Amino acid sequence: MKTIRNFIKNSKGATAIEYGLIAALIAVAAITALRSLGGNVTTTFQSAANGMNSTGNGG
Repeated sequence: MKTIRNFIKNSKGATAIEYGLIAALIAVAAITALRSLGGNVTTTFQSAANGMNSTGNGG
């Protein structure tokens, strides 16, 4: 009976570690995606801001 209890505890611990690794992998993927898209988003907003400034000045 004690052996079965130990197995169940170890199985839950392994599952928790697996979920932690999956969460870490998702976080790394999200950070990588945001870094690569960040420059494009900044450029787009800067272009839009420049367009608004030029039309606001009577241009």
